[in-house]
Amino acid sequence: MKLTRRNVLGLTVGAVAFAVAGARITPAFASVEETEKSIMDFTGGAAPAEGRITLTAPEIAENGNTVPVTVTVDSAMSGDDLVESIIIFADGNPNPAVATFHFSELSGAALATTRIRLAKTQNVVAVAKMKDGSVFIDKKQVKVTIGGCGG
Repeated sequence: MKLTRRNVLGLTVGAVAFAVAGARITPAFASVEETEKSIMDFTGGAAPAEGRITLTAPEIAENGNTVPVTVTVDSAMSGDDLVESIIIFADGNPNPAVATFHFSELSGAALATTRIRLAKTQNVVAVAKMKDGSVFIDKKQVKVTIGGCGG
């Protein structure tokens, strides 16, 4: 490859721009405030109560790429005691909303199991919205030794 003055100048300007921009690039993680705002958006402004929902997650996740999470809600799954949806948030991930599950009376049980990615040690929050408008919340802190979202 033959280097011309134009190529060298272009490479130099590109390297300087990368160095300046690269120094400012940091991982974008959601904040607790963003997560709380997302919860209020999901609940329609209703304050979630504790109880009826159980979030099961490991206390320590050795690998943040695959963290098993199970959410159950104590519900008859009929009439006003129907779980309409459950959403899982991780307040330290780039996008706090991780998964949403929708249910109907044909679901039989309000149970959802999945594996999520966690970037760092953070709170995992599950929120259940009932047909009668009530909302329930459960929260667990998961310590991550190896991050799954580029950490």
